[in-house]
Amino acid sequence: MGRIHQLPMSVVNRIAAGEVVERPASVVKELLENALDASPSRIDVALEQGGVALVRVVDDGGGIEAEDLPLAVTAHATSKLRVAEDLERIGTLGFRGEALASIGEVSRLVIRSRTPEGIGAAITVDGGRAGEVVPEGCAVGTTVEVHQLFGNVPARRSFLRAPQTEWSHASEAFVRTALAHPAVGFSLTHNGRRIHDLPVTGSWRARIGDLFGIELSDRLIEVEADDGEVSVHGFVGRPEDDLASGRLQHLIVGGRPFRDRSILHAVQEAYRGLLLSGRQPIVFLAFDLPPDAVDVNVHPAKMEVRFREPSRLYRLVLAALRSKFLAANVTTRLEPPLSDAWPAPRLPEFAPFPAGGPLRRDPPPLWAATADPAAGTPPAPGSAAAVPMAWEIDEAARTGVSDALAVQMHDRYIVVESGDGIEVIDQHALHERLLYEKLKASVDGGGLEVQPLLIPEKLDLDPSELELIGEHAATLERAGMRIEPFGGATVIVTSKPALVGDTPAAMIVQEVLDRLAATAATGGGSSMLVDEVLHGLACRAAIKAGDRLSQAEVDALVQEWRIVPESHHCPHGRPTSLTLSRQDLDRQFRRT
Repeated sequence: MGRIHQLPMSVVNRIAAGEVVERPASVVKELLENALDASPSRIDVALEQGGVALVRVVDDGGGIEAEDLPLAVTAHATSKLRVAEDLERIGTLGFRGEALASIGEVSRLVIRSRTPEGIGAAITVDGGRAGEVVPEGCAVGTTVEVHQLFGNVPARRSFLRAPQTEWSHASEAFVRTALAHPAVGFSLTHNGRRIHDLPVTGSWRARIGDLFGIELSDRLIEVEADDGEVSVHGFVGRPEDDLASGRLQHLIVGGRPFRDRSILHAVQEAYRGLLLSGRQPIVFLAFDLPPDAVDVNVHPAKMEVRFREPSRLYRLVLAALRSKFLAANVTTRLEPPLSDAWPAPRLPEFAPFPAGGPLRRDPPPLWAATADPAAGTPPAPGSAAAVPMAWEIDEAARTGVSDALAVQMHDRYIVVESGDGIEVIDQHALHERLLYEKLKASVDGGGLEVQPLLIPEKLDLDPSELELIGEHAATLERAGMRIEPFGGATVIVTSKPALVGDTPAAMIVQEVLDRLAATAATGGGSSMLVDEVLHGLACRAAIKAGDRLSQAEVDALVQEWRIVPESHHCPHGRPTSLTLSRQDLDRQFRRT
């Protein structure tokens, strides 16, 4: 016999399942796409154990005829394509006819469906073996149930993560799809608990608010552009609402969520000069273009697409954002936020440096000596000043500011004379580093001062954020953030570190969650997670570019910069200051 042979259909389906079905989130995505192609007004999704035990998707769309059910679970059988030319103008979300066959190969799949004119029928596929079509009493529409995913493939099931991790991915798949279709009502239930109940709406901003919170949606800036054949419409975040990762960057074309590095690069270019290095903007953009101008058949999971004229979309996005930013006079500091949940951070009240004594503020800086110099007695146990530090203040550092003038320039830089030239300091980067060092020293020393909130702050989170809160509650509490469940997807913040001052807990929690998600995804250990939480606390609480400082605040900031070692870079790795020596200045003015 020859060495080449035809693979059995079960093996073909198993291979296809490896491409199409990676985890429960893949099942949720594929079944939602099939349901949306049936033109429903509502889709209900229910999961158990993160989708590993059960994924159920119910729609009230057109349904499937009883005689079509056996074909529906057969590979490469579809109602959405007939000839090869149809691939060039795909207007549906599903089109390959692989999803149900692949899912049925690695689970027990049950489909119940009825058309408006027909009678209900059901079919079961168990490990790739399809049963007979049987009559079934059911409402108009289709119900698809996937039981025990990878139950017949132990090797694949062993690669699944913990149920809470799979639930996080599955809920993200739901959110991406629901976001793209505001004209359809959706619900999501996990282990019998209702997580989302999204009404039908004609407003994309309203759907964003339903999923991510009204406070966020109200602050978004609407953008749009049209060059005749191609148009883009959506919402983008204000520069000060930036994030550490791109988790709130959503691109949609033809109702299909997708990823595209070129378009995101255009977004970054539009924000150039408005964001700190490494920060990511909030972006919700939907593109409208002819079906033959985009190829959606380039990725097994259909998450990537190919555009006929990618440079055209790049220019359109760049023009849409830049024109809006220019028209609104957007800078790194916009008008005060619109909601109490996103208030503008207040500057810490720096006290002028008293002659002959260390810098004081309320609470005292964590690098203060372990004894109170003014009283000559050791501090009370457990106080911030009692935390052992890795450095001490010498007299020369204490008096460093008085002989040198420090001046704030453009509300973002501080210029100060040094021994051999001048230093230009980035006020945000420096203050962020100083706060991080205080928090880290306090946590390491076990003396972090925590500020209980008289009125706890309430936050509405999405399922993935809620999961992060539960998974890393001990890490957050170690960093001074106590967050407790309040029912549903709502939590309350009951305490925060005293060092962050009046910075709202809502802003801190969002920043910290963003960093935790990025670090947890890379497999960071406990110490790394604590460090990221401290980075997030420092970033949100630090003064920002655009904040006007009093002379006392400027002097105090420079004084702290002189005292704290390792303050030459912020936690992100950006330099906090730039040195111009006298030789550099003399050379520029041709004095040499």
